[in-house]
Amino acid sequence: MLGLAGLAAFLAVLPLAWIIVYVTQAGLPALTLDFFTNLPTPVGVPGGGIINAIVGSAITVGLGLLLAGPVGTLVAIYATANAERPIGTVIRFATDTLSGVPSIVMGIFAYTIVVLPQRHFSALAGGVVLAFIMLPIVIRSTEEMLKLVPSSLREASLALGAAEWRTWRNVLVPAAWNGILTGLMLAVARAAGEAAPMLFTAFGNPFMSVSLDQPIATLPHTIYIYAISPYEDWRAKAWATALVLIILVLALNVAARYVTGRRARKLGTVTR
Repeated sequence: MLGLAGLAAFLAVLPLAWIIVYVTQAGLPALTLDFFTNLPTPVGVPGGGIINAIVGSAITVGLGLLLAGPVGTLVAIYATANAERPIGTVIRFATDTLSGVPSIVMGIFAYTIVVLPQRHFSALAGGVVLAFIMLPIVIRSTEEMLKLVPSSLREASLALGAAEWRTWRNVLVPAAWNGILTGLMLAVARAAGEAAPMLFTAFGNPFMSVSLDQPIATLPHTIYIYAISPYEDWRAKAWATALVLIILVLALNVAARYVTGRRARKLGTVTR
């Protein structure tokens, strides 16, 4: 059974390793300093880079995190505080349902509520749809981290006369902060690679733009545009952009695992 479990683990990791190796081989030759510092060039002009897509992804993902982070954390606190009540069950059910909605459906929804009233694509619409994608991850991860906090901390705070809201603000949330931060990083990693919603919201921009009211380039959308083109140079840039995105997502996941490990060790020390 141990051998079968090891084989299953190997088969689960093999696709990831295969993807990383393949994308690295295809994208590494196109990675240069100019690739990270220059704007895209027209068709037939060699060189160029993806600095506009890097900035655009940072803006849209940051905006999505700014919207989903506080809302998701507060919802998770409320759901945890009312875990045994019907409202807590409804929140968990709604969160699980939202996490199962395809990202392209969320893109169409954001197109309806943001793009159509604005009458144009924008970075704001891209940030809103990424907030929808991040929200269930933030809620569920924050709720699970709050459940790991020893109940003795809450009881001690209440026994000392602290109000319920002050107990959550000064005791429980700080105790679970590393875990909450982990959930935020995982949410960012999940949303950063979404291409389909960007087609309906941010749409892309070959120029440098930092305006929330204008279309903006993102890494996933850039990969899509370059990959479907008939030009060899653009396809090489698509692989290089994919490699950059994979490195960013892997870095976020490794950081999240590191923070989770630290949190687990601290909780183990407190428990002992």
